[in-house]
Amino acid sequence: MTNTLERIIAPVVEGLGYEPIRILLSGNVRQTLQVMIDVKDGSREINVEDCATVSRALSKVLDEKDPIKNEYSLEVSSPGIDRPLTKPHHFERFKGSEAKVETIEAVENRKRFKGNLLGVDSKNNVHINMDGKEYTIAFDNIAKAKLVLTDELLAKYEAIEENTEL
Repeated sequence: MTNTLERIIAPVVEGLGYEPIRILLSGNVRQTLQVMIDVKDGSREINVEDCATVSRALSKVLDEKDPIKNEYSLEVSSPGIDRPLTKPHHFERFKGSEAKVETIEAVENRKRFKGNLLGVDSKNNVHINMDGKEYTIAFDNIAKAKLVLTDELLAKYEAIEENTEL
């Protein structure tokens, strides 16, 4: 179901100038379709009007294609400051930031990592420094990853907000 939803949703979101960060259908009786979006170039934060624009466009397409047979709510949101990292370029974009990464298969006898992102190499391996040791994690082995809310991350977002207000 997720692949079907991604094939329908991603082109609409991208056509409006945004990047789909996460598309997730959850719940049993009353389902929620969560679509996280971001500005493609990361130059500013997502605002309420961005979410409303995407929500209106997605509602039309989802009503037409009707991929979800049960009742559901559509929720379009920003990824937030402690955002999920769902694509290889996210790890490069947030190089230098602290992140939590959980793997599918153990890497050097570990499945959980929390450390400083060092970026991504040409083979889509994510590099993270944890406690002074560099770990290399294949992107396809990542179950989930997200930024950790730190003072440094907050300062980056404040700088973005100040630049967009000028």
